[in-house]
Formats: sequence, structure tokens, C-alpha cells
Amino acid sequence: MFKRVKEDIESIRRRDPAARGALEIYFLYPGYKAVRMHRRAHRHYQKGHFFRARWLSERCRKKTGIEIHPGAKIGKGLWIDHGTGVVIGETCEIGEYCTIYQGVTLGGTGKDSGKRHPTIGSHVMIGAGASVLGPFTVGDHAKIAAGAVVLDEVPPHGTAVGVPARVVKVAGKAVEDDLDQVHLPDPVSQELCRLRHRIDLLEREHETV
Repeated sequence: MFKRVKEDIESIRRRDPAARGALEIYFLYPGYKAVRMHRRAHRHYQKGHFFRARWLSERCRKKTGIEIHPGAKIGKGLWIDHGTGVVIGETCEIGEYCTIYQGVTLGGTGKDSGKRHPTIGSHVMIGAGASVLGPFTVGDHAKIAAGAVVLDEVPPHGTAVGVPARVVKVAGKAVEDDLDQVHLPDPVSQELCRLRHRIDLLEREHETV
């Protein structure tokens, strides 16, 4: 247990330029406190002590503003920076040394049963306000931009942006895309053209009767 505490604190010190020491992280960082409390809750959850596990997770939410279901599986070195508004669902799995910023949701769409939440690889960065929804995988070293809504798999080393999110880079190289953000097809115009064509056909059929 002490080894895991040391690993978590050291991982935050390496990545946070504002961190002044281990004691500051241990006592004052809500993201670290939430992960530490989650590990306790998760141990109770694994033993079938579901009420105790949920009680600890609710206590954590009230103290830190971070909601992590006790069933979620979290690897070592997770850094939740700032953290307010972060929500992590029951069947979510997070790899090692990931970074999550405030307002992130790792949740479900309400359409799945069983495995409902995403699997996040190792060394993944998820920007502020992003939502990753559904039982798919975000690969190792992937990056998800702030405010993105991810509904499909992100490959390793991929960068996903937008609503809904699309992968724009993989391993630093731009992904070719036939569409840009300006010349997108207009679905309303397309439907009007389809209806106009249908009306023309009906008018010609009526004239021949």
C-alpha cells in the first residue's frame, strides 16, 4: 500500500510544475485524495461490501467534488488535476499514469448493459470538460481535447477533437479526411433536394395519366 502511495505522489510531482512537495500533494490535492479514497472503496467493493464501498465513494464526492464509482478499476499514477466535476463510471478501466482534467466524464450512453463504460489505456491525457461515453477503448498515449465528446474508439497515440469527436492525428501525423470543417454537406439542403426530385417525378406521372 505504501509503495502505491509513493508511486502516485511521485507521478504527480513529475507532471505538475505547481507541486512543491509530497506533503502538499498528500494533504491538499483533491485529485490525489479522491484516488486514494477510491482505492479503499474499491477494496471493499471487491470483497462484496457494496454499501461500505458506496458510502466511501459518496464521502469522497462530497469532500473533493470528484465522483468515482467503487467498481471502477484504476491503475497506478493517475493524476486528476483540479478535478471538480470529474465522473468515472462503474465499469470504467483506466491504465497507468493517465492525466484527467476537471469536468471529465467517463460514462455510458444508457444503451449498453454489462460493460457500459470506456477502457482507457496507459499514459492517456483527457482535457477539461471532455466526455468519453460507451464501452470502447482509448489506446495508450492517446490525447482527447478539451470539450470533446468521444463516442468511438481512439487508436494508440491518436488525438481526438470535436463534438462528436474525430481522430485528427495518430503518432503526430495528420489523418487524411475527405471533409473539412467548412465544406460539410448540409443535411437540410440534401433533404429538400430529395423532396424536390420526388415532387418532379410525381408531377410528371400525373401529367401522363
